[in-house]
Amino acid sequence: MSLFDAELAETLASSGPLAARLRPRSLDEVVGQRHLLAEGSPLRRLVEGGGTTSVVLWGPPGTGKTTLAHIVSQATRRRFRELSAVTAGVKDVRAVVDEARETLSMSGVRTVLFIDEVHRFTRTQQDALLPSVERGWVTLVAATTENPFFSVVSPLLSRSLLLTLEPLTDSDIAELAERAVTDPRGYGGRLVLAEEAREHLVRVAGGDARRALTALEAGAEAALAAAAAAAAAADPAAAGPVRLELELLERAVDRAAVRYDREGDQHYDIVSAFIKSMRGGDVDAALHYLARMLEAGEDPRFVARRMIILASEDVGMADPGALGVAVAAAQALDLVGLPEARLALAQAVIHLTLAPKSNAVIMALDAATADIRAGRVGPVPPHLRDAHYPGAARLGHGERYRYPHDHPDGVVRQQYAPDVLAGSDYYHPTGHGFERRAGERLLRLRGVLRGQSPDPPAEASG
Repeated sequence: MSLFDAELAETLASSGPLAARLRPRSLDEVVGQRHLLAEGSPLRRLVEGGGTTSVVLWGPPGTGKTTLAHIVSQATRRRFRELSAVTAGVKDVRAVVDEARETLSMSGVRTVLFIDEVHRFTRTQQDALLPSVERGWVTLVAATTENPFFSVVSPLLSRSLLLTLEPLTDSDIAELAERAVTDPRGYGGRLVLAEEAREHLVRVAGGDARRALTALEAGAEAALAAAAAAAAAADPAAAGPVRLELELLERAVDRAAVRYDREGDQHYDIVSAFIKSMRGGDVDAALHYLARMLEAGEDPRFVARRMIILASEDVGMADPGALGVAVAAAQALDLVGLPEARLALAQAVIHLTLAPKSNAVIMALDAATADIRAGRVGPVPPHLRDAHYPGAARLGHGERYRYPHDHPDGVVRQQYAPDVLAGSDYYHPTGHGFERRAGERLLRLRGVLRGQSPDPPAEASG
């Protein structure tokens, strides 16, 4: 680290924003990401062993990507250079690489190059990094909030160690808040968090450490300023710690507390209301509960999974495209992350809520499952059995099988179910949406398969 970098770090540590002051100085100070910090883990070996392996850090905002880059640099006593993919170009990348190569040849000191939002680099910009990574001129630490398998070029990804960071848990955020009010780099015991304020801080953080510390700093500075004004005439030394209450924290971060216990009854009540609103066609109520869950810090992946389930359970074949919409929203969440992906979730909620409804899919599967559990299974009919292995023909497997594609309508009278289940009807389509047409085709198919209507006429040969 250069003299300028060291002075800047010292200034930030004493007077910068709370998030900068509390930035961990070692892996042992990192909150969360336990799966990356265990003894013998690749990240710990990189930091403690001083290897030259480049790293791609993939995770949502506020999970410690920049922090880990600084720790790699400080622990290995290397120069640290940082570029933002938003503002840097190929010229900037090459300048840093040339400087790193010269420093390595002159003094033997390696450089850690941290590139934030590397997914914003073009393919050409990413390709410009390859020679320096391959030859070890720099140890690249690249951070991205997007799936690197889509946003980072394969040659660069294959030469780097991919580490996936998870959103911080509620307990991680609570631990971070406690450190902020007690650590000398934070408020050093001058501040006490009321329990409701702590819970609200955890909710608004949404697993993002930077968001939690920014909100805490806003509330803490407001509380300390109010306490100082009220005690201006008194002896400051006689005053005890300032208590940060929920109401003041809310005003400071300009965000109302959402009364929502993710582990208690409210969690289940709101999820239940969300599902029932979509099932019942009330799009406004469904959007209310979606927004309420997201504001409360509910895991958005949980919300997306519930919509995928509803797409088959409550919409089903009445709108076959609904499942694709729900899956696409879940994939968008994985690729883009919050807050932007909330739009994809909202679009899916609107589609699912307005779609015609049918529970025929789940009813059909439940009926088939009930027969299986009751022992109604039966052997596979001989003409459907595998006939490709030696000896199958001698057993009569595949004999009299009628190939549907040999018939003009693609369907022919033939039994597919075991004898014990012949004629069983599991799927009972409704008359809603696309399922009306599906029901009409189902009647025709069952008629042909079971001999209740004649086979379609075969085309004349020759």
